[in-house]
Amino acid sequence: MQLDPSTGWFQGVSHCPSPNFNARPDGEISLLVVHNISLPPGQFGTGKVQAFFQNRLPLHEHPFFAEIASLQVSAHFFIERDGALTQFVSCLDRAWHAGVSCFDGRDNCNDFSLGVELEGTDDQPYTDAQYARLAELSRQLLDAYPALSAQRIRGHSDIAPGRKTDPGPAFDWPRLHAELKER
Repeated sequence: MQLDPSTGWFQGVSHCPSPNFNARPDGEISLLVVHNISLPPGQFGTGKVQAFFQNRLPLHEHPFFAEIASLQVSAHFFIERDGALTQFVSCLDRAWHAGVSCFDGRDNCNDFSLGVELEGTDDQPYTDAQYARLAELSRQLLDAYPALSAQRIRGHSDIAPGRKTDPGPAFDWPRLHAELKER
């Protein structure tokens, strides 16, 4: 996989363009936010995350889908349990992943962040393949965007405390940081 800096799209990964994005106000990319998602909750490999980020979730298939039907959200990336990576929004654009958020005294983290969704839940361990892919992705993003640093890779819970809990206690932050140091 390789980032094309002129388009903000990675080559060698799946693309599933989402309509849920807009232009970055300043073009700044200085934060990487790690999330988790599974649809239906706690179920993996369903393809429903992709449908959700494209506003095509089949509402009749699960009661939870009706609860989230009005939401228009996306992330830049989604890493499945087997490490498969899908990109939904160009890195150059503003994906709608962080919601009401604040980091380092700045509100509206979507304006200056990239969002990575891990297929998972707060309390189930993430897979080796997910950590490997997240580290690989993070290294390329750190190389491409100088305002990013390992210290500016945070969880959704860090930028929306009290409102969000992901990626949760199951996420092994020391492991990610160790893998990033193995450059």
